[in-house]
Amino acid sequence: MVGRRAGDVMPSATVKFFGAGTAACIADLITFPLDTAKVRLQIQGEAQKAEGFTAVKYRGVFGTITTMVRTEGPRSLYNGLVAGLQRQMSFASVRIGLYDSMKQFYTRGTESAGIVTRLMAGCTTGAMAVAFAQPTDVVKVRFQAQVRQLDGERRYNSTINAYKTIARDEGIRGLWRGCMPNITRNAIVNCAELVTYDMIKELIIKYDLMSDNLPCHFTAAFGAGFCTTVVASPVDVVKTRFMNSGSGLYSSAVNCALTMLKNEGPAAFYKGFVPSFLRLGSWNIVMFVTYEQIKRGMTRTQPYWESPF
Repeated sequence: MVGRRAGDVMPSATVKFFGAGTAACIADLITFPLDTAKVRLQIQGEAQKAEGFTAVKYRGVFGTITTMVRTEGPRSLYNGLVAGLQRQMSFASVRIGLYDSMKQFYTRGTESAGIVTRLMAGCTTGAMAVAFAQPTDVVKVRFQAQVRQLDGERRYNSTINAYKTIARDEGIRGLWRGCMPNITRNAIVNCAELVTYDMIKELIIKYDLMSDNLPCHFTAAFGAGFCTTVVASPVDVVKTRFMNSGSGLYSSAVNCALTMLKNEGPAAFYKGFVPSFLRLGSWNIVMFVTYEQIKRGMTRTQPYWESPF
């Protein structure tokens, strides 16, 4: 990321890789209930059609959280947390931790990176990350979407059971369900998130509005969260619907999008926008602020753990 002063020690690729995964896990622990509420709101129209009724079960992010706590217990807000943390360690480490390295690759080691170079770097690391983390994302979404029945029955009993059940019932390809919309979604999210954060932070420092510190990181992360939500919500809704669907419900991600448009109208693509923004905004703030602090802390101690003797 930008904003290093002359004389500062640049964090290594290892520091960025580990720091991004750790910061993303911390952000997930704090914001996971908002993400679960977002998933429930995004699949609500699909669930209504499948179950043959029109009553709206979830209303708004906080109403969704309240309903889930009342009907399924507080633990339901953290359905899929294990898979979510697995996803962040394998996903955020690549898409965020390797972003600066990819920028240097495209600029052939120079410090100057234009908007096109940043977009290319964001698209590349976002697509690479999906290759590592897609199965964990599928399991996370399935867990968040499942509703505990009155008799206590659940679709999946554990994270390992979910991986095994999906692979057995839907084949190995089932674990990569929604891979293409996820690549599209994460390329868009990565570009919007990292490039926006990078540029807002750079402009704040360039015009001396703030120094390279926590308020600067907070402001840039908030702006990145809002821009990302506006750009990525339609793809995110399609990705969630398609990944949560059983075999045969949708023939492709495009068919899923067209079915949504036909049955629920254009507004369906922005279902769960408020929880998406609350989640992405808060997630970005926690993640980027934590990431910057972890990078600085690890960089200061880097000489000691690289050469302990």
